[in-house]
Amino acid sequence: MSLEDHLGDILRKARAMSGLSAAAAARAAGITDEDLAALEGSGMVRGHPNLTALAAALGLDGAKLHKIAAGWLPAHQDLSHWRELRRITTDNGMAVNCYMAWDPSTREAAVFDTGWSATPILELLSTHKLNLRYIFITHTHNDHIACLHDLQRRCPSAQVYSGGSPAPGDPWQLGPLRISNRNTPGHSSDGVTFIADNWPGGAPAVAIVGDAIFAGSMGRGNVSWSLARQKVREEILTLPANTLICPGHGPLTTVAEEKAHNPFF
Repeated sequence: MSLEDHLGDILRKARAMSGLSAAAAARAAGITDEDLAALEGSGMVRGHPNLTALAAALGLDGAKLHKIAAGWLPAHQDLSHWRELRRITTDNGMAVNCYMAWDPSTREAAVFDTGWSATPILELLSTHKLNLRYIFITHTHNDHIACLHDLQRRCPSAQVYSGGSPAPGDPWQLGPLRISNRNTPGHSSDGVTFIADNWPGGAPAVAIVGDAIFAGSMGRGNVSWSLARQKVREEILTLPANTLICPGHGPLTTVAEEKAHNPFF
């Protein structure tokens, strides 16, 4: 799976975050306005942009930006380490990830976001003979809750939790699995990251982050760029280095990978 944001997407987001004009960014990079527009549109470098100077002007980490330009991807994560954890990707012109975890003894399951279609969620529930106990919503943008009502209709006993309810840190139990939440607004006003830990076999904690952070990038600061960046630093990147990060778009990653390679942090 390729990164959710290519090099040009990252630069465009960083310009929006910093308030730097396209003309000023092109001057910093030592390229024409046209070459910058082409780079932001396609992610493909033409000419010889000074990425170090551009990163400095945009408030990005230059060494990490060079790694993105060189084609960095996070290491593949084998979900079998977490046993009863699945990624479900649906596409309606925009691919979005949701996730399911369950306890093999009680057969109770939790879904994190819903994506565009309930069908693959219902198929997993049926295949593994599961009862959907919880639906956790990282934020209420349409691509993450498009089939929520359909899923509730098909699984009426499932309890739904989203931003602000209950207070951060209050745990839910799914067999031995503990699920807690951390508020991560900025991309949306109701952004929440859900942390699942105490996995059977000792697998690392899992952070389902919605659009707060992507592999090598971050979500748009629709509410506040500075708040979005701050909350990722404080609430996600302070988790243990081996924590699995499960974004709403793009590939899986880890806290260690993002601290080493994400140019926003």
